[in-house]
Amino acid sequence: MKLTHIDPDGKARMVDVGDKPVQQRTAIAGGFIAVQPATLQLIKDNGLKKGDVLTVAEIAGIQAAKRTAELIPLCHSLQLSKVSVETALHNENERCGVEVLATAKCLGQTGVEMEALTAASVALLTIYDMCKAVDKGMVLENIHLVEKKKA
Repeated sequence: MKLTHIDPDGKARMVDVGDKPVQQRTAIAGGFIAVQPATLQLIKDNGLKKGDVLTVAEIAGIQAAKRTAELIPLCHSLQLSKVSVETALHNENERCGVEVLATAKCLGQTGVEMEALTAASVALLTIYDMCKAVDKGMVLENIHLVEKKKA
C-alpha cells in the first residue's frame, strides 16, 4: 500500500482528484461520550446552565463538517449537499452517555469521510464543553467511520 498524500520525494501533498468521476458520495461516522448518570439526566432534562446540549452539539457538528478543509490541511473543499448530526442518549448495561451519528453527502470527485468524522468529533467535543462543569470524568470513545459509499 502507498500513501496518497505523499509525493515521490516523501513530501506531503494534496491529492489531485481532477481525473476522478463526479459521483454521489456519502459517509457516516459515529462516536460516543461516556458521562455520569447524573450528567445524562441533566442533558435529558435540559438542566445545564449552557443550554440545550444536544441541539447545540448537533449544530456544532454541522458547522464543523462545512469547515473541514480549513481544519485538515490536505482535505479538498467540498460542496456538501447534506450534513446531519443525530444524538441519542444511552443508559443501559453500564454504558451511560451520548451516541453521535453524523452523515455527510456531496456530489463530487472525492469522499466525504473527513467531513463526517469532523462532524461527529466536534459534536462530541461540544457535549464535553457544555458538561465539563458538572462532570470531570467524561470520555470520548470510538470515533470511527461507520460507512462510506459512492454511486
